[in-house]
Amino acid sequence: MNSHRLARYAFVLSTVALALTMADARQGPGFAQGKLDARYTVTLGGLPIGRGSWVIDITDDHFSAAASGATAGVMRVFASGQGQSAARGGVSGGQLIPSTYASSIVTDQKFDEVRMVISSGTVKEFVADPPSIPSPDRVPLTEAHRRGVSDPMTASLMRVPGNGDTVVPQACQRTLSIFDGRMRYDLKLAFKRLDQVRTEKGYQGPAVVCAVYFSPIAGHIPDRAALRYLMDLRDIELWLAPIAGTRVMVPYRVSVPTPIGVGIMQATQFVSIPQPGKAAKTQ
Repeated sequence: MNSHRLARYAFVLSTVALALTMADARQGPGFAQGKLDARYTVTLGGLPIGRGSWVIDITDDHFSAAASGATAGVMRVFASGQGQSAARGGVSGGQLIPSTYASSIVTDQKFDEVRMVISSGTVKEFVADPPSIPSPDRVPLTEAHRRGVSDPMTASLMRVPGNGDTVVPQACQRTLSIFDGRMRYDLKLAFKRLDQVRTEKGYQGPAVVCAVYFSPIAGHIPDRAALRYLMDLRDIELWLAPIAGTRVMVPYRVSVPTPIGVGIMQATQFVSIPQPGKAAKTQ
């Protein structure tokens, strides 16, 4: 594995791999408000390779989410770089409605940038730079693949319907339809167990652990070994923890087996605070 691939893997875990989460923010009212300030470390085979941060702000009428990551530790011996991604949108009737998404990854040798404009679950405009290399083996993307989808960042915000506890098995019972500007894929989630987590700063309590299964739909080359490896994986795990004041669950930990060791993104800080809604404000 060359240095660029190692660097990209670090960023995928610390930023873009936040897409290995789930979202169903299109159910029911009673969204409430809250903020999250989280910090993550990324290790591969037990060795530190990256670090990242994630800030989420949910109000009565809008939301924003931004993540950034950079190489760290032993990874800097091979390559250096940084990545970031962000999404913004509105909140209406208890629904997250994304309007824009952007991501960029820059290493010593290459860069990757994606920008999207989204309306009602349909990608209206998108730019991927550099563009995917044309290949007769690539499964073509059509307009249909850009409808009824979520961007990767909004797909990292999961709303649990109902009025009870949010840390429940139902949080994992869903399939996500995601378009990342280059590829259309599904992430199927299944409940595995409940666990207790303890962050160095912030959240301590229960988390729901989901199995994650990757299924490419379009924009990919089926015979690529790395893609087949992801499709065959049955050991990807995702830990979800709640944002205080909301019914939204977000990634606390992600574990992805690789040929050179297990990649883990783990929260070291997970500080969330509830915010009063407009109806709760007094003069």
